[in-house]
Amino acid sequence: MKRDISFKSNSRDQLSIIPQNISDLIPFNHPSRIVDKVINKINLEPLIKDYKGGGTSSYHPKTLLKILVYAYLNNIYSSRKIETALHENVTFMWLSGMNKPDHSTINNFRGKRLKNKLKDIFTQVVLLLVEEGYVNIKELYTDGTKIESNANKYSFVWGKAIATNKEKIKTQLSELWQYVEEVYKKEQEEQPPKPDFTEISAAKVEAAIVNINEALKDKDIKKKVKQKLNYAARNWPLKLEEYAEKEAVLGDRNSYSKTDHDATFMRTKDDHMHNAQLKACYNIQYSTNNRFCVNYTVHQTPTDTITYQLHHDEYKRMYGDYPEIDTTDAGYGSEENYDYAEKNKIEAFVKYNYFHKEQSKKFKEDAFKKENFPYNINQDCYCCPMGQKMRHIQEKESYTKTGYKQKLSIYEAENCSQCPLRGSCFKGKGNRQIQINKNLERHKHIARNKLLSEEGIKRRKQRAADVESLEFDTISS
Repeated sequence: MKRDISFKSNSRDQLSIIPQNISDLIPFNHPSRIVDKVINKINLEPLIKDYKGGGTSSYHPKTLLKILVYAYLNNIYSSRKIETALHENVTFMWLSGMNKPDHSTINNFRGKRLKNKLKDIFTQVVLLLVEEGYVNIKELYTDGTKIESNANKYSFVWGKAIATNKEKIKTQLSELWQYVEEVYKKEQEEQPPKPDFTEISAAKVEAAIVNINEALKDKDIKKKVKQKLNYAARNWPLKLEEYAEKEAVLGDRNSYSKTDHDATFMRTKDDHMHNAQLKACYNIQYSTNNRFCVNYTVHQTPTDTITYQLHHDEYKRMYGDYPEIDTTDAGYGSEENYDYAEKNKIEAFVKYNYFHKEQSKKFKEDAFKKENFPYNINQDCYCCPMGQKMRHIQEKESYTKTGYKQKLSIYEAENCSQCPLRGSCFKGKGNRQIQINKNLERHKHIARNKLLSEEGIKRRKQRAADVESLEFDTISS
């Protein structure tokens, strides 16, 4: 026997005696309520001061900030999609208090109002987490990742290419002047003074071409030389102006994208086919504690080593002091960074290059590696595998890309000419020499003991779970 089918009623036009509160539609533990609660505690006075007042009323910055943060939590970045959500999504409606700013207002707020203000808001949120006991900002785990810019990967400008092209122009100018000298020498006339081609610019090249044309006036010159001079007059000054503009954008970098001047071309991780990736990117440095990001900085250099100090200086600006403990991978292990951490009393659990290789049996048993040479502190000498003394012969200095001065001690063996182990020991001429950076070796010794300690092993394991587990989305230009 077939039973009667019952459907739930759909009475959209039914009136209610008591209107429904939109807040009742939002679950108690919904993320939007957390966003609302946190942003209500933030001091936005610096942001409010930028509003001039007068005219029509403005959307409150807290309302707009809640909308943006919640939209980003839901992977909604388009201002038009956020505008649509404010009309259709009940959670957005509740969070905005039924306000419906359009996409232009949203873009203006995040692009202009929040400029140079977002980091201070971020700091306040972290300090709220500290108050609640979720985060300890004195103990950090630091790492970096390269984020691809939303830029055309084929619209690149290379600093080396500009330098090469400028050098070609300089060479061709010199060749043209050599031709002038040959003409005057052939006609046995006094040669005009040679222009300075050491540093070239659009104005200097233009003046040089005028001088060459004046020098060759009324002379019987080759057709190819005339053509080259005409081409140079039309193109080289304009090209050098273009190169000067590009070099101003480059600054200390070697590349940038034409569609995002702030992005630098960096080598990223290989794809699934193990093809090397060279893309317009930003180098994002971030520090975490308990898997909460407590500091982030954006850099245009691909090298993590160079970013370490800038990243921690920003931390001090945010929180008033440096962290007590910081744990990183080998990308940050340099003498300059170890000195920086020591100077600012940061207990650094920072790996250095070859830290893991040093722990291998193969490395430890390789008697020809300078790291395994015995050192006599009283005589200030090393001993090679044959027992020869390698005496200190010289001190020299070198400088890193950042201008940091390093002191190197040179040690040389007494006589390697008849040594039966010479072929296995080294391939160069003369006696074997080794360079020792004593300050770096001191730092490595301290770092090695820390990293291999029980606490160091614990922190290294925690770093993999804490900082490396974070994921990032692509940054738009």
